[in-house]
Amino acid sequence: MLYSVIAVLFVGASFLFSMLGLGGAIVYVPVLKWAGFPVKEVAIPLALLLNGLTTLIALFPYFRNKLVDWKGGLGMTIGAFVFAPVGAVVSRSIPVKSLLILFSVAVVIVALRMFITSKSPEPKELMSLKKRLIIGAAIGSLAGFIAGLLGIGGGFIMSPLLMWMGYETKNAVATSAFAVTFSSFSGFAGHVAQGHFNWALTLILVVAVLIGALGGSGFLVRKAKSSRVKQVFALVLFGIAAQLFFSVI
Repeated sequence: MLYSVIAVLFVGASFLFSMLGLGGAIVYVPVLKWAGFPVKEVAIPLALLLNGLTTLIALFPYFRNKLVDWKGGLGMTIGAFVFAPVGAVVSRSIPVKSLLILFSVAVVIVALRMFITSKSPEPKELMSLKKRLIIGAAIGSLAGFIAGLLGIGGGFIMSPLLMWMGYETKNAVATSAFAVTFSSFSGFAGHVAQGHFNWALTLILVVAVLIGALGGSGFLVRKAKSSRVKQVFALVLFGIAAQLFFSVI
């Protein structure tokens, strides 16, 4: 029964976050914690795996519609891929309470970003490829480290950066999904190397996330109007952050 409830929640989370260039781990981790699973041993590594699957599935419709800037996003992707396992290793030496507080802060940042960008006008000019590669590599490294440390994909850092570089919303979401996929799987590998895994729960939630991600990415490509989704979900994230923070203190 517990696994079924979690699966339903994860279908919804992956549907929504696949439209925003995020993998959904920002919700996966607290839900797994509230369900009673250990944060370091189960919640964070499993969230990273599901996060990577969400964005990987989303990449297929993005690719078909030519929304991903493979060249421009390469620097960000490489930086995230290299530093995600570093964050996973560092997480071993940080107390669970401290990780949860950091996670709460990350959730608030994501929520604020959704509110601020929900009605922002589309950028007009794209930076040069050289600048996108250099700046992307630096920010991707930071995002990857945070991904491995907290069990999130780092998309909440990458997407706004891509928009600042001049990408339109759809392209920023799609290119962010490219980088987040690699940072998530890389961070997951860092945790699995330490023996953190739960196979039964993983198989159930992988199916749930695949269903949600396919629906969400397809909806973005067809409808492309996610401003209301961002606003509503930002409120949900504020609630999650508040609950996590107060549960720690």
